Amino acid sequence: MSLSRDIVIEVKEVSKSYATGGREVEVLRNISFAAGREFVAVLGPSGCGKSTLLRIIAGVEKPSRGEVVFHLDGKPSIGFVFQFPTLLPWLTVEENVLLPLMARGMSKKEALGNAYRALKIVGLYEFRDFYPNELSGGMRQRVNLARAIAVNPDILLMDEPFSNLDPLTAENLRSEILDIWLSSLLPIKTIIMVTHNVEEAVLMSDKIVVLSPRPATVVRIIENTLPRPRSRKASEVQELVDKVYEYVS
Repeated sequence: MSLSRDIVIEVKEVSKSYATGGREVEVLRNISFAAGREFVAVLGPSGCGKSTLLRIIAGVEKPSRGEVVFHLDGKPSIGFVFQFPTLLPWLTVEENVLLPLMARGMSKKEALGNAYRALKIVGLYEFRDFYPNELSGGMRQRVNLARAIAVNPDILLMDEPFSNLDPLTAENLRSEILDIWLSSLLPIKTIIMVTHNVEEAVLMSDKIVVLSPRPATVVRIIENTLPRPRSRKASEVQELVDKVYEYVS
């Protein structure tokens, strides 16, 4: 069957094992799914290999078997939002966002333009001269996001980006990321977010890939067609949350 033109990423029969203590530990087993121009949540229990899968998609780790195929012209630009805001404490907000841009060989002028635009999008332009220890946890995670989107990514990968934030800050940041995604301010074609939060997956995504405990296999792929904006109090949202919980458990 021919692929739709809208397919951006194919994860094809990806498996991953590690050798440790004289034994081989299997983390991922034959993971397959496709992602188009959509927001995909990869949902599974803690320790099932979600972050490993994300690193394989990002190209920073190789699968033991299988492959990740990008249906884009040329090499894809990928932004990565880490679970923890891995900022260098001796650099300012601006310098932290500039770092990956300069590493890509961008001119200082172009890099500054990208960095300033990203900081304005996440509401931190006025804090560009601050150091990480002068910011709240939520603001540091916004810097983390700004650094990821400053590279003008085709694909944005997020590794449990809200798990270390208080509930109110997490809620605000979820809304901001959805606003960025839906506004088409950036050339992002696909977002893939790993999470173990079922409600978060339902509220944010267009597709939910449910993984089993380790070694992770794909339990179910759920198309989430609920209209946006979504309210956690809406009956159809709660119905889908309950349905997804059945697959997770």
